[in-house]
Amino acid sequence: MKDIVVPQSKAAPPGTGLSIKGISKSFGGLRAVDNCSFDVKRGSITGLIGPNGAGKTTLFSIITGFLSPDCGRITLDDVDVTRLAPHDLFHRGLVRTFQIPHEFSKLSVLENLMVVPANQPGENPITAWLRPGLVREREEQVFQEARNTLAFLGLEKVCDLPAGNLSGGQRKLVELGRAMMSGAGTVLLDEPGAGVNPTLLAQLSQMIMRLNSERGTTFCIIEHNMDMITSLCDTVVVMSSGSVLTQGHMSQIKKDDRVLAAYLGSSAVRALQ
Repeated sequence: MKDIVVPQSKAAPPGTGLSIKGISKSFGGLRAVDNCSFDVKRGSITGLIGPNGAGKTTLFSIITGFLSPDCGRITLDDVDVTRLAPHDLFHRGLVRTFQIPHEFSKLSVLENLMVVPANQPGENPITAWLRPGLVREREEQVFQEARNTLAFLGLEKVCDLPAGNLSGGQRKLVELGRAMMSGAGTVLLDEPGAGVNPTLLAQLSQMIMRLNSERGTTFCIIEHNMDMITSLCDTVVVMSSGSVLTQGHMSQIKKDDRVLAAYLGSSAVRALQ
């Protein structure tokens, strides 16, 4: 991995990290999330796994303010953030990525990163008119941060290409880069390995580990690639039918018949025994 200076995350306040308590969400007669509770410790990499339809992405959408829960409570470093909007959570250092990347397809890769930092003085017409020197200084800082981030991600050669022209794996890296540019202390990654080739996947895993160890970024990761989860995660939370089935180290999870039954069905598990 290149020895690249990357923008630092926001200083994490004292606290336990992200805590989900009794979260439920229904859509009509379907209970997508059902009394779900677990903690993501500050500075950890926590995996969130489970079969399709287990409620993982819906839970991410609730945590990050895209959906409101029917009941339950979410705290970030001991502060209740249950019903805050996504932009308010952004300012508190909590961001997410998506299964399908949501880049600005017609902007360049570099521009996709440069638009992320909040409160840029050039966004204020009065400041832009009265203090152009301040605007240029901040724009240069953001430009350098974006270039450093792209170097870290290995995307220097495509920095001027429209982001919509990139491969699926490269677009996932842009998503991670935008999370880095936000300075967030807590990042929820929704299937970062999906559609990524093995070489790029190994690089992505190394980047996540480095951000965790060097910047102290807290990650919660939804992923179906169990090798990636095993190599990255301190704790793994297993969801099934909207609830937490079990949690612990991956070595314990792999031996749990309930987990195998959730993925394969109880009859398949009996056939394997």
